[in-house]
Amino acid sequence: MSTRHILIAGLLGLLGLAFWHLAADYLPDAALNPTAAYYAAHAADQTGAPNLVTGIIITWRGLDTLGEVTVLFLTSAIVALVLAQSKAPAGAAGPGFLPAGELLATGTRMLLPLIALFGAYVIANGHLSPGGGFQGGAVLASGVLLALLAQPRMRIGHALLARVESVSGLGYILVGLAGLAFASGFLDTAFLPLGRFGALLSAGAIPLISVLIGLKVGAEFATILQSLEEGEDAAQEEDAA
Repeated sequence: MSTRHILIAGLLGLLGLAFWHLAADYLPDAALNPTAAYYAAHAADQTGAPNLVTGIIITWRGLDTLGEVTVLFLTSAIVALVLAQSKAPAGAAGPGFLPAGELLATGTRMLLPLIALFGAYVIANGHLSPGGGFQGGAVLASGVLLALLAQPRMRIGHALLARVESVSGLGYILVGLAGLAFASGFLDTAFLPLGRFGALLSAGAIPLISVLIGLKVGAEFATILQSLEEGEDAAQEEDAA
């Protein structure tokens, strides 16, 4: 057995020992901690959202969400920057490229509208049922991935994606500032009426924030996917040459 295999086995053994101690010493909490108890008791009344997870993440933990979408933006920017030198020119067809199969192309035409509709549904109903901006944005980005697989030469303008990402991010900040100016704090969504509990247009500004997050996340994931596709195109063209 080589030294590399011994090191890997040792690391796996240490990880297994650590997880074994965690599992052996685990004791479930007999009661909620004070923060969780406050969330459980007051989240529905104060946010107006039946989905307490979305209500908490967008309002009381809104700064965490802002940090997460910022990290995702930095990731997409870094991927685009690293692959910028190897991007294939848009529309350049090389002998190494094969057209998508009929099954994939036909399936894409049938599924893409349904994926877009489902992503919009997940975003719009995030305060009522499991889902929200992050999940819906990822669903929309999966539609972009399917389209790129079915049409390898298709390109979505980076300028368009950048505008969508920038406008949605700016809108997110402005909504947060509106909560600071007209409610009790940054990202306090109660500056808009809570409406009827359980209705689509309810929970203050939470649905609006979900839409902004969904557009931002979808644009950032789409940027990453397209940058990776362009890098792959360039590699295939070099191989074909």
